[in-house]
Amino acid sequence: MRGLLAKRMRFHLLGAFLVSAGASALFKFGVAEPRKRAYAEFYKHYDPAKDFEAMKAAGVLESAPPK
Repeated sequence: MRGLLAKRMRFHLLGAFLVSAGASALFKFGVAEPRKRAYAEFYKHYDPAKDFEAMKAAGVLESAPPK
């Protein structure tokens, strides 16, 4: 029984570190990178003036009423 706590603690600390590193890598490559690519692709062809005119024509903006 001597040294059991230290031995178990070392095992669980290593396991916790590996699980957290795996989860962070999975999030980075499974969520963050695809999200960055999607935003870059969206803003590559985005025209804010055209979008403003469409919202203005639809009557969404109170400060810029439709004509």
